[in-house]
Amino acid sequence: MLKGINYWAFSPSLTPAQVFALAHDAGFDGVELTFAETDGPVSFSTTRADCEALAALAKENGIKLYSLASGIYWTYSLTSADPANRAKAYECVKKQLQLAQWLGCDKILVVPGAVSVSFAPELGVTPYDVAYKRSLEALRELAPVAEELKVTIGIENVWNNFLLSPLEMRDFIDKIGSPYVKSFFDVGNVCATGYPEQWISILGERIAIVHFKDYRRSVGGLDGFVDLLEGDVNYPAVIAALKKIGYDGWVTAEMLPPYTYYPETLVYNTSRAMDAILGR
Repeated sequence: MLKGINYWAFSPSLTPAQVFALAHDAGFDGVELTFAETDGPVSFSTTRADCEALAALAKENGIKLYSLASGIYWTYSLTSADPANRAKAYECVKKQLQLAQWLGCDKILVVPGAVSVSFAPELGVTPYDVAYKRSLEALRELAPVAEELKVTIGIENVWNNFLLSPLEMRDFIDKIGSPYVKSFFDVGNVCATGYPEQWISILGERIAIVHFKDYRRSVGGLDGFVDLLEGDVNYPAVIAALKKIGYDGWVTAEMLPPYTYYPETLVYNTSRAMDAILGR
């Protein structure tokens, strides 16, 4: 498996060149970039030339760009009650796919929608069956765009009160029926209500890419997320499950926010923890 880290794990004061150099020094193979509406390394205003320059800069620092994540879907949702908001979310996915291709990435992270989100109450509450129908329709329409660009849409299991079990996620992906729409599986996100190794076994080849996080159930809520190997994720079981399904792609540490003091220590500590998990 290839060892990556998400751009959010780095201090926002760092330039992309500094991020790539630090990631390489810490022992990572690649960096997962992030897409936002107006700021960050990649946004709506980012051009093809900008993307190619970022990819070249990463390569100069010994880093591979392979995936493009985003938190934009907490603002624009494929399941919103507002048609204009849904249309914007749809355009976000298309833009993210194009940016990923320009960067040389072959995966993107997309939140498939939400019934409700505690940390984004402005999205409101959508009936579950309505959210399911809207999300399924949108992703079926977006699948040919992903196929044309040869970039896989990874739908994330995340705290959206939607697609809450591995059986449901499996069947939802199968209903879309495209090899370019798969699971962006986050190990830590299921720990509060389930067991990631079970999700891995059930989703199988539908997993396109993996996020590593850790979670302490006794704390609960968003405060339950902790550094790798500090929580309740059974990483030996996770690795065994990934190996059993033949997964040999990227595993990405999604660690945020950076430490208030000495933020670079998060990057080095995470790298050491991932080496232990991966048996490096």
